[in-house]
Amino acid sequence: MSIPLDDRGLLLGDGLFETLLAREGELILWPAHLDRMTRGCRVLGLRPPEPHAARQACEDALRDAGLGSQRAAVRLTLTAGSGGRGLDRPADLSPRLFAAAAAMPAPSGPMRLVTARVRRNEGSPASRLKTLSYLDNVLARRETAPDEALMLNTAGQVACAAVGNLFWVARDRLVTPALDCGVLDGVMRGEVLTAARALGLTVEETRCGRNVLEEASGLFMTNSLVGVRVVSHLDGLAVPPHPVTARLAAAVAPVS
Repeated sequence: MSIPLDDRGLLLGDGLFETLLAREGELILWPAHLDRMTRGCRVLGLRPPEPHAARQACEDALRDAGLGSQRAAVRLTLTAGSGGRGLDRPADLSPRLFAAAAAMPAPSGPMRLVTARVRRNEGSPASRLKTLSYLDNVLARRETAPDEALMLNTAGQVACAAVGNLFWVARDRLVTPALDCGVLDGVMRGEVLTAARALGLTVEETRCGRNVLEEASGLFMTNSLVGVRVVSHLDGLAVPPHPVTARLAAAVAPVS
């Protein structure tokens, strides 16, 4: 498909997207992804996509890419459509919905984190949504490549990785940054929190500085494409493993 040159998503990043895993044609955690996009639409003042049309777009993308039987990443994009002058939207918005799919091999081995200079703006509502304005994440990832970026917020608190949420173990508690640190409400983040409580783990959503991670163990990242992925090094220093990471990875494996 083609996108008009006056599309607000293209010109202004005015819109939302979801990236979800597909296995053998099944859209993993589809209801949670659709619900998050719907909640994001309420914040941005956009009409949410019709559920059947959104799902059909994803399934069509898989079919068109010839990935119906493979492990694939599906991106569903909703823009505010065309029109308006400058920042002002037209009175009658017509959001534009489309999807694309690409092969997504399962990740192998642990990952390394490097603290980026680019910060998350925890004061912006966009920091907690999966908007089309992802340039800060792009710049953070570019800065730390080939390693993954650890992003702090403007207050110097731990926020997230460039492509996912962060968790760690501290004194037998599972810890993750609170959403108001400028953190995306990740679908897999929610799955891990639910699994942790089912396993009887104490869970804490916190606000802390980068130094706390130096005393943590079992550091890992989550997103919908990788599930739970262990972090082996932080800024070049080895991170000690913790058995709770493997337990959580096994608990969410059916949906990751």
